[in-house]
Amino acid sequence: MELQALLAAERERIDSALDRLLPPAEAWPPRLHAAMRYAVFGGGKRVRPVLVRAACRAVGGDPEHVVEAACAIELVHTYSLIHDDLPALDNDTLRRGRPTVHVAYDEALAILAGDALLTEAFAVLAAFPVGEEHAGRRAEACRLVAEAIGSRGMVGGQVEDLEATGGPPDAGRLDRIHRAKTGALIGAAVELGALLTGASGPRRRAFATFGQRLGLLFQVADDILDVTGSAVSLGKSPGKDAAAGKLTYPAVFGLDAANRELEALAEALTREAEGIEGRGGTLGALVGYVARRDR
Repeated sequence: MELQALLAAERERIDSALDRLLPPAEAWPPRLHAAMRYAVFGGGKRVRPVLVRAACRAVGGDPEHVVEAACAIELVHTYSLIHDDLPALDNDTLRRGRPTVHVAYDEALAILAGDALLTEAFAVLAAFPVGEEHAGRRAEACRLVAEAIGSRGMVGGQVEDLEATGGPPDAGRLDRIHRAKTGALIGAAVELGALLTGASGPRRRAFATFGQRLGLLFQVADDILDVTGSAVSLGKSPGKDAAAGKLTYPAVFGLDAANRELEALAEALTREAEGIEGRGGTLGALVGYVARRDR
């Protein structure tokens, strides 16, 4: 299936599962659940859950086996976006072409909606795939995701990103921030799909390494888009990184060098994808999509 058609079908399947897993908007307390759904169904690309399912497929499994776990990754991602947009962090008012959650509702509810989505994600990971025979994998999935997004992963990267803002160019620090803040969750998404499908040992580690490097590619592309994109194409405010003095690839290396790094990473990752799934697979196609996206 052509990639754009595949992505559209995947988004539809994931959105259907998210709708099933989340409490209805009218369930008590309704304002909280409405805010959660506002954030989740705001037009996201669903790259992370698609990666969970693509990794499952690459191992030889049925992507339906991991659809709930894929949704859990999207819930984690959405929580991180809500909190990232808060006034105390990036103070952004636009996300996916709509007012951010703290603007559409209020700051307190935005914090609590993020908290609820994070908690819901682990409830889903602990419950699916269903069956006693999957209990060990479910427990390992919870550990894997918790480690990826905790103080030594995504949250730690967010802290160092704040601390580095306004500081001098530092390539080592930039690499550490991007690998933790963005790479850790994307790496966990790829590894999760492989883990829940039975990959272990070196094969599982190959998926984990690929995912972490794909996360770095994603963030390099994001840094470039903040310079070159528009609010219409991005669905969020461009130029905020430079205005805030954020540590980014264009800020440290310049835009031309950042583009060269993007292309080199994409070429290397395409080869890695062929090594773990063969030629013409979904993971390899997603490398090109991540590198050349416009939002």
